[in-house]
Amino acid sequence: MSTSSLAPADAGASAADTRPSLTVLSGFWPAATYAVARALLAADPSLVLVRHDLTDVHHGTVHRVVRTGEGILEDERVALAHGCVSCTLREDVLPTLARLARAHPDRGLLLMLPEVVEPEAVAAACAHCPVDGAAITDLLRIDSYVTVVAIEHLLDGLASTDDLRSLGIHAAENDDRALADVVVRQIEYADTLVLWGESREGAYDTSRLALLLARMAPWAAQVRVHDDVVDAGALSRQLRDTRRHRPETPAVLARGLEGHILGVHEPQPDCGVVSAVFRARRPFHPARLHDTLEDVGTDVLRSRGHLWLASQPETVVAWDFAGGGLRLGSLGRWLVTLPHTHWDDASTHRQLAAALDWDPYYGDRHQHLVFIGLDLDPVELHRALSACLLTDAELADGEDVWRSYDDPFAGCFPLDALAPDDGATATGGGAPA
Repeated sequence: MSTSSLAPADAGASAADTRPSLTVLSGFWPAATYAVARALLAADPSLVLVRHDLTDVHHGTVHRVVRTGEGILEDERVALAHGCVSCTLREDVLPTLARLARAHPDRGLLLMLPEVVEPEAVAAACAHCPVDGAAITDLLRIDSYVTVVAIEHLLDGLASTDDLRSLGIHAAENDDRALADVVVRQIEYADTLVLWGESREGAYDTSRLALLLARMAPWAAQVRVHDDVVDAGALSRQLRDTRRHRPETPAVLARGLEGHILGVHEPQPDCGVVSAVFRARRPFHPARLHDTLEDVGTDVLRSRGHLWLASQPETVVAWDFAGGGLRLGSLGRWLVTLPHTHWDDASTHRQLAAALDWDPYYGDRHQHLVFIGLDLDPVELHRALSACLLTDAELADGEDVWRSYDDPFAGCFPLDALAPDDGATATGGGAPA
């Protein structure tokens, strides 16, 4: 077993915090995830493990098991008002954690998520769903979000075009997520990745997949475990009481806007792994970008970021590619298009990142996309995307002409109307204060 050299995120944190610590354990391959949970229980028999089986969630029930290394504490089927993951988190997971934190204040907690649950959903529930009128974090400290990756299945998961419904493992009637989306989000939200097992292709391929994960989640510590021999004590020291979780970290697609790292630019293949960052100030021509979408997805396993279109200059467009499918959505408005009185609605990090990178003409608008893949051609990728940017002549036409472009994305990114305001909308000039 080995680990990256990344130190705990907050090694000097105050020892006065006496709340029980919670480690959230996720992973799409439950055999590997549960093996890690068993190792942690072996290292600390007093650790309290909470698991939920969602097999019957569509019928309004879940199966909850609470155990320690010494035996089962609870084994119950729980009826829910609605059959979905969000109601499971709100109606049973959080109340169970709160009850256990009160009953066992001297014990650590380990929440093992079902394979189709994304850790960000847990974080959102902890932030927005009070228990008995109080935040769950009043009772416990979320120490780390750990995702377990079964190395031998990683590429199959990332390249899969299956959706959860076709596999019969969807978490709600309206759950239309793709398998690859779930795998990617579990990996990218984690502050710690456990690389479980070996590639069937040997040690070189195992190292290659570890590097791929490092490119996908450069902010996460890596712990590598050979499934034939597990040192439970060492694994526990690497995964528990690390204080790596940072609740203020934004969602992955908004990381670049907030000044956090979105990806690393490593265009030279390393074991075949390429990570290319594309940045530009000019807007994309909507029709040319639309026409090249299929080309820029070739050989890409994961791509994320944000962009702006000349025809919709107010909108921050989210770019989210996984499993061969691209999703575009809205991340709100660019600050430069807002009245100054609305800038305070953005986070301090967003305002600071915009100020540090402000352009006299474009303001905070820019393209920031990351592409990760095997044997990816970064030069051709850059060439294809650059050809979608407005030319000098098109820039000179001005924004009124841009808005008249034929736009295949028209109506795809609706923005809520601003509240009435006396201030004029900014289209350039000074950076946010």
